[in-house]
Amino acid sequence: MYRERTSRVPGARVWSSTPAPGPAAGSGGLVLPDGCVDLLWRCEGGEGRLLVAGPDTRAHRADGDGRVRWTGLRFAPGHAPALLGVPAHELRDARVPLEDLWSADRVRRLTSAVALADRPGTALEEIARAAPPPDALTARAARLLADGRRVADVAEDLGVGLRWLHRRSLAAFGYSPQVLARVLRLQRAVRALRAGRSPAEVAAGAGFSDQAHLAREVRAFTGRTPRAFQPSAANRSTDAPSGSRTTA
Repeated sequence: MYRERTSRVPGARVWSSTPAPGPAAGSGGLVLPDGCVDLLWRCEGGEGRLLVAGPDTRAHRADGDGRVRWTGLRFAPGHAPALLGVPAHELRDARVPLEDLWSADRVRRLTSAVALADRPGTALEEIARAAPPPDALTARAARLLADGRRVADVAEDLGVGLRWLHRRSLAAFGYSPQVLARVLRLQRAVRALRAGRSPAEVAAGAGFSDQAHLAREVRAFTGRTPRAFQPSAANRSTDAPSGSRTTA
């Protein structure tokens, strides 16, 4: 079972995933690229571990092991590097133990604190509560790209060069601005498809040149066709929410 709520940490969401009873247990779900970085708590048999999930470039199957409980703090694009102390591109398509990024003593103390907490999500928020916000230009770039603005127009709006925007995007988001724009457009498209809109409507409304372009992009990122994301009992049972990035 998946649950999600707004976090007290600006630009973040708290989510949890617990084993589903019956035949759905262990099935896992398809997790789509979303430009986010997650701080994860993996708990199995009373033993817990802190991990970081970097920004993805391809969809992947979530960990469907029915013995594992997950809690995550999902940061909006550009918000995690200041907390973690590493540029986002070093975490791209990776799931790494937190001790690979922070000192072993610090991670041991944090692991103990989360393990003893009644609500692991709240404990993860405590870890991140002092994280500085992204700089204003990075935050604005993410908003403009999420709105479907062209990369050249974003650079002009920010008053920066394309090379500067490329370097800053790799460090903040893990992608070039072009790839982040494609990932965010994919998210817009999948939300519209899951809401029941036709591929033709989605292509026109989400910023694709035509329906064939939509199909190519969806397949490039997910290995599926747009119709695979339209409402059906089968899709609802197999697709994981975009934040539950639990493969480790």
